Amino acid sequence: MSTITNLSRRTFLKAGAAGGAGLLLGFTLPGRTRAAAPEAPTAFAPNAWLQIDPDDTVTIWIGEADMGQGVRTALPMLVADELEADWATIRIRQAEPDPKFGNLGTGGSSSIRSKWMPLRRAGAAARAMLVAAAAQTWEVPEDACEARDGAVHHAASGQALTYGQLAATAATLPVPEDPPLKDPEDFRFIGRPVTMLDTPDKVTGRATFGIDVRVPGMLFASVERCPEFGGSLAGYDAEAARAVPGVRQVIEIPPMAGPVHRAPGVAVVADSTWAALKGRRALGAEWTGGPHADESTEALRARFEELTSRPGHAVRTDGDADAALAEAAQTIESVYELPFLAHAPMEPMNCTVHARADGAEVWAPTQFPTWYGQTAAEVLGLQPEQVTVHTTLLGGGFGRRANPDVVAEAAFVAKHVDAPVQVVWTREDDIRHDFYRPANYHRLSAGLDAEGHVTAWRHRVSTPAIGAFLFGNEDNAEGETGGAWDLPYGIPNLRVEYAPAHSGVPRGWWRSVEHSYTGFVVNGFLDEVAAAAGRDPYELRLDLLDRTDPDALAATLAARHGDRGDYAFDLARYRNVLVTAAEKAGWGTPLPDGTGRGIAAHWSFLTYVAEVAEVTVGSGGQVVVNRVVCVVDCGQVVNPRTVEEQMEGAIIYGLTAALKGHLDVERGRVVQSNFHDYEMLRMNEAPAIEVHLVPSTKPPSGAGEPGLPPAAPAVAAAIYDATGKRVRRLPIALDGLS
Repeated sequence: MSTITNLSRRTFLKAGAAGGAGLLLGFTLPGRTRAAAPEAPTAFAPNAWLQIDPDDTVTIWIGEADMGQGVRTALPMLVADELEADWATIRIRQAEPDPKFGNLGTGGSSSIRSKWMPLRRAGAAARAMLVAAAAQTWEVPEDACEARDGAVHHAASGQALTYGQLAATAATLPVPEDPPLKDPEDFRFIGRPVTMLDTPDKVTGRATFGIDVRVPGMLFASVERCPEFGGSLAGYDAEAARAVPGVRQVIEIPPMAGPVHRAPGVAVVADSTWAALKGRRALGAEWTGGPHADESTEALRARFEELTSRPGHAVRTDGDADAALAEAAQTIESVYELPFLAHAPMEPMNCTVHARADGAEVWAPTQFPTWYGQTAAEVLGLQPEQVTVHTTLLGGGFGRRANPDVVAEAAFVAKHVDAPVQVVWTREDDIRHDFYRPANYHRLSAGLDAEGHVTAWRHRVSTPAIGAFLFGNEDNAEGETGGAWDLPYGIPNLRVEYAPAHSGVPRGWWRSVEHSYTGFVVNGFLDEVAAAAGRDPYELRLDLLDRTDPDALAATLAARHGDRGDYAFDLARYRNVLVTAAEKAGWGTPLPDGTGRGIAAHWSFLTYVAEVAEVTVGSGGQVVVNRVVCVVDCGQVVNPRTVEEQMEGAIIYGLTAALKGHLDVERGRVVQSNFHDYEMLRMNEAPAIEVHLVPSTKPPSGAGEPGLPPAAPAVAAAIYDATGKRVRRLPIALDGLS
């Protein structure tokens, strides 16, 4: 795995697509050299794939994985709008790992953002070539021709040629260097709800998720894995497993080191999943403890307390927070803590592999097919180009389907079986063998002057770092504190520190990653500061934003990430979502007794989100979230329907974590096992959610993750408003509520 061991999450998120037959277009991203117009389709391999066939079908290859976020419709919209296509002619195909596509991966809410200009340019170039082909055919000037609805029209003569009729001629023309793009006022698809291309297949059951894959001659496997992190296999009864009807083979699986981190186990291969599960139960596997046998939630918490009781690595320093705290007229100190969390996608982890001497095929619901292909190749002793990865639909991802442990395991099993093999995890496997959102601990201090203005802010953060586990990268303080170190509020003396806590618990990217906890902590402590100052928490935020020096903040952010251009943090946009959310939610209007209202705002994945929650707390401490109002500014919206759905889904996911989600570790293993003790928010518990999209002509930013961070702090603030009880530990059940 030497080719991928140093990859960062950012590297994984660079993805693309390339070219085919008929009218085939290519384009390049900055920094790449565009080849001359090709004589053969294979000469075009820069980034996206657009094909127009003689029957007028427009095929667009999609490099991103669809896990419910709607990219298989939104990305084609970018091409179709600039192409002036007839939406009824659009077809989609999933790209597979190939050098011409680049590194395929989906995450970081980057799908639309990364393809916004490249895909539009591809469509615009195609349109220009089709117009040129029509003008050449009719021997008329190009400006006398107009492309619309999948055809080129010549108004003066009344003639029209469809794109399919023009494809062969257009394919002989040079690709425009810099095709003119549409003015946003002329968009036909972008910014409007569009019929989802894959909805019919999903509602009729024709759509294929990973667990639906069926290959002729396929066998099924279930794996008993070491329950203790870092433990090893001591023994098992292979004969008892083979005695189960339908069981074919029993295969011992060795561990695999980082960044894959495959646990040791024993696979039972059978004619059916049920037979494999029965054979697995008969194994009676025994395990030997490893270096993490004594790890527990309480031991880690004690370590957190120790680490945050002293200065850590400084991630951001403005002024002198320690001196300002010592001189403050009033100080506020609090501790916040959040637990390990599992991803728990509804479709359990699974992977199908057919290994042969000369190559292999992989069918997987994966966010990172390139990494899956590389991992399978390593396990099977093949070159990556010998492995074909078929990316299926994903029944939920949330970051879990990035890690390739599942394909490493399936490939190892398939290597020893002369048939395709599907490895399917149980729900217990999913919960107990995840790459978890890190547990985290925060010690905060703030200082107020005599007039109640915030003069100091110190935030100490400790987590078991994700990068340290996956890649051995201990120096990733910024990646563990995003949303804390880039605080946008005008506080003259501000210091954010980080201290890594060593742990054997596997960690990975969980929806909104570090923002899932910094959003809760920063907003919660702001509310505490507001209460200490006798201020309305909403008004305090506005006041702090007004006190922010935009140039100084821009310099702080640019020092870490360079010039982001149109994606640079914008105080006015942040302030606007906060104000709009308060207005839409009726901030300050009376509520019934026992009901409170809370507000939170957060900037993540280059998107601005503010949310207001209305919560009722019963006499026994029962918390009911009645309503959430969400305002999002994610730049130019491509498909409003999918953005609204992503905000709703992120809020539900965030509320589940806030109200219910937690994992405990005892004796180096996870205690919880299924939805009876790792609960999900039920349909009858879901609040009414209102999503308001801020109109914008800025380029699109993220949509899949930014709706999550404000959800928990808005609910916590509403609980305080209703009861006077401050929530500093999640889930709220751990703070005496239910």
